[in-house]
Amino acid sequence: MYRAVTNRIEVSVEPYYLDDESNPEENEYIWAYAVEIRNDGDEPVQLKTRYWKIMDAQGRVEEVRGAGVVGEQPVISPGETFEYSSGCPLSTDSGFMQGSYGMERQDGTTFDVAIPAFSLDLPDAIRSMN
Repeated sequence: MYRAVTNRIEVSVEPYYLDDESNPEENEYIWAYAVEIRNDGDEPVQLKTRYWKIMDAQGRVEEVRGAGVVGEQPVISPGETFEYSSGCPLSTDSGFMQGSYGMERQDGTTFDVAIPAFSLDLPDAIRSMN
């Protein structure tokens, strides 16, 4: 599990490889990831936007920006957690993702919350830091 904390908002990510949906012979590798966003602050926050930077093993970068996550812009009250799952296709057998969520307080002020960098590695792969 990968974790990051920004302004008392904790983001945890757990990636996993979807062997049944992948097709290595066609350079199609599919990962899913479960995200948990916990508000340890004193006021509600609303997740308004997302930004992802996705890099494959050959250094190709894709950036994804959009409103909310999985069709939602959840309000997360103090002490509450919002969870969702999503996925990512790659044309290589490894890569990494990182990003941020744009949050808004009740008074309209906004701030970014870091999504920790996490690796997308095949289950039997030997991991090394680049």
